[in-house]
Amino acid sequence: MFKIPAQDRIWEIDGPQIMGILNVTVDSFYEASRVKSVQLAVSLAEKYITEGAKIIDIGGQSTRPGAHRIELNEELNKLIPVVEAIRLKFPAILISIDTFQSKVAAAALAAGANIINDISCASLDENMLEVIAMHKAGFIGMHLTGNFQTMHEVPKRENIMKDLIEFFEEKKKSLAVYGIEQWAIDPGFGFGKTIEENFTIVKEIAQLKALDLPVLLGVSRKSSIYKTLHITPEEALNGTTVLHTLGILNGASILRVHDVKEANEVITLMSKCK
Repeated sequence: MFKIPAQDRIWEIDGPQIMGILNVTVDSFYEASRVKSVQLAVSLAEKYITEGAKIIDIGGQSTRPGAHRIELNEELNKLIPVVEAIRLKFPAILISIDTFQSKVAAAALAAGANIINDISCASLDENMLEVIAMHKAGFIGMHLTGNFQTMHEVPKRENIMKDLIEFFEEKKKSLAVYGIEQWAIDPGFGFGKTIEENFTIVKEIAQLKALDLPVLLGVSRKSSIYKTLHITPEEALNGTTVLHTLGILNGASILRVHDVKEANEVITLMSKCK
């Protein structure tokens, strides 16, 4: 079992868990995950919780290919009212904030969030780890190369799993300086990888167990699925379910998903087949 500090509680991971994606953005790649009001955000959170989500992951900045970077105040204005409303309605649920900006992280944690989900693993904002340590918050760090403008460009490399392990080994050292020993890693499916590399991550995710940290897998409806199958994101649920199954079999601890009910069915059925 993993036990990760998450502000006023401990985030315990003793089996596969589901994180439901809730976007307060206008341009996330999958339209059904977007909400345009606090009321709709609370309703979607309630749906996710009813269907089995353990974590609600709220994002105000789209990170899809071609997304524009929004201003700090715009991100705050989108996120904070939603965090406050979901915390008030669902005091027991874990709330994660998908941001790479330390000022957004600090404000969201003060508003009731528990976990910061940073696509850059604290590479894009040098103050992020100080905020995490100060709040004793949960942290999820993703593998990313480049900056916000170049993060979807694929660098030359020979072995994606070797690169991932080296990346996270260095990040473990950086986080340890701030006293952050327990956190979760995300190999960054879909970020600066070829389609082949993305599928390699799912197949060989067990290699990341050597890092002794829980692994988040975020494949839901992404382009490696729908481009391979020549379909749209709206048609990519079946392909997502296949990768979720393989990911859990190979060692993923957290599934970040758009479709909580279906992901929970994967976990339930797999628990019967042990």
